[in-house]
Amino acid sequence: MNFSDYIIPIFIISIIVYSVVTRKNAYNSFVFGAKTSFDLVLTSFPYIVAIFIAIEIFNVSGLGDMVSTAIAPVFNLVGIPKELCGLVIIKLFSGCGGLAYLENIFATYGVDSYLARAGCAIAGCSEAIFYVLAVYFVNTKVKKYRYAILVAMLANIVGAIVACQITKVL
Repeated sequence: MNFSDYIIPIFIISIIVYSVVTRKNAYNSFVFGAKTSFDLVLTSFPYIVAIFIAIEIFNVSGLGDMVSTAIAPVFNLVGIPKELCGLVIIKLFSGCGGLAYLENIFATYGVDSYLARAGCAIAGCSEAIFYVLAVYFVNTKVKKYRYAILVAMLANIVGAIVACQITKVL
């Protein structure tokens, strides 16, 4: 047996001991937390569905390929290979879509290739910006998030550039 096998039971026992010592009802706190998270899911769900539908339309329509082809020369100038442009774009919208794109890179170029290593670094250093906006900004009632989008997109692009440069050296 590993120590990691005991982490969850120790955590549960610690919560029970803490609730007994502080005389708080752990079960009611758990139910309150579950109820609050349920409300969060109901509030966020329409926005998440809209983003997933938009991503699917973006991919199926061929617009993703057209955008990747259009920006490839610019990305190539800053060190991002043409084959990874789609990953950089799709990762802005969907983490799972980015992983699926990365899996395609693995199958096409091999897992030990430069493109695979750079793709892994890009997937690891970027965020699904529009998903995060849908989940977090909706619940915080933020109305002016235009600069947040621009800064986050710039950070993702800079992260992709740095990831490609570092994996080129390693």
